[in-house]
Amino acid sequence: MSTQAAVAPEIDTEQMKVWRHAIHRNPELGFEEHATSALVAERLRAWGYEVHTGIAVTGVVGVLRVGDGSGRTIGLRADMDAIPVQEMTGLPWASVIPGKMHGCGHDGHTAMLLGAAQALAERARKGLLAGNGTLVLIFQPAEELGGGGGARRMIDEGLFERFPCDAIFGMHNFPGIPVGEVHVRPGAFMASSDKVLIRFVGRGGHGGMPHMAVDPTLPAAATVLGLQSIVGRNVNPNLAAVISVGRMQAGSAYNVIGETAELELSVRTLDPDVRNLVEQRIRELAENQARAYGCTSEIRYERGYPVLINAAGPTAFAVDVARRTFGAAHVFADAQPLTGSEDFAFLLERVPGCYVLVGNGDNGHADGKWAGGCMVHNPHYDFNDACLAVGARLWVGLVEQYFHN
Repeated sequence: MSTQAAVAPEIDTEQMKVWRHAIHRNPELGFEEHATSALVAERLRAWGYEVHTGIAVTGVVGVLRVGDGSGRTIGLRADMDAIPVQEMTGLPWASVIPGKMHGCGHDGHTAMLLGAAQALAERARKGLLAGNGTLVLIFQPAEELGGGGGARRMIDEGLFERFPCDAIFGMHNFPGIPVGEVHVRPGAFMASSDKVLIRFVGRGGHGGMPHMAVDPTLPAAATVLGLQSIVGRNVNPNLAAVISVGRMQAGSAYNVIGETAELELSVRTLDPDVRNLVEQRIRELAENQARAYGCTSEIRYERGYPVLINAAGPTAFAVDVARRTFGAAHVFADAQPLTGSEDFAFLLERVPGCYVLVGNGDNGHADGKWAGGCMVHNPHYDFNDACLAVGARLWVGLVEQYFHN
């Protein structure tokens, strides 16, 4: 399938590239997307959208009423922030800001929604959008900031009170999936993400006289081994959970028993009940291991993004639109869930909707040359411009069919 040949004429692929490359050159971290949001607001105003800025600092919402606007309201969301990574692609549009890059493709997501916004405004102006309804475009900051990210803050600042939506849709590029393919599933599609800090407190001493100290590395080590028993023996094997120890730290010299030992964990699940169970068992395990070795424990358990759950109705609708747009062979409606996380999950807790993945192909670059495929958050990653039209066409199709149904 040639996605370029099938592009609707009103979707300006070359202009989307210009926007994408400009945003990519000047990446902005969470709640710092001032230039990006200014670009978005300026374009939306030029196309006749009602524009609202300053939501969650740099968030932008554009509203377009179709017909008399009295029908259903559909929300489309794109994220705008970059990540704190030094880019190593060497591409002409590479980041000019040291230590910051669009390593997750949010530059592409923003450009895709802008391209769709332009096309939809033009179709509305020409009377080519059938039905009555309201389109709400949500350009969100700070998706990468964990539990305190942009989606939650926009909700807290009244997003859905100000702009009620009957359904909401989001999308993300995904390396390794061919360009032109759409992957989605109803139900749990992406994992919750929690951060846990466990500190074991003992009594320091000389490495040669351990009997005069209380060594906190012992419960720390036992806990590291015991954590996987939670996944292997407490979680239903038909469900999923991931517990990863990202950091272990204790002591400062080879012959000194330190006062404390710390573990920092990443915890991911695909079921809210499993999420609760895993937290309970981690707390019990750490507390009891500490007691067993004569130490005390301190636990800071930070809940981040919830499980992302696609509603059945909106997901079936998105699948139908994608099949009409790209052909059934390019749409996978029972894709495997991911243990990555997304703050679009907060939006789905408030409004029924669907989150889809669009293929980004293989897209690793070094010094401007092909260097082999890589995943997002890699310094060699770059959003694939070939999927700009795919995302924009899907957005346009969703809106057209939503108002037409």
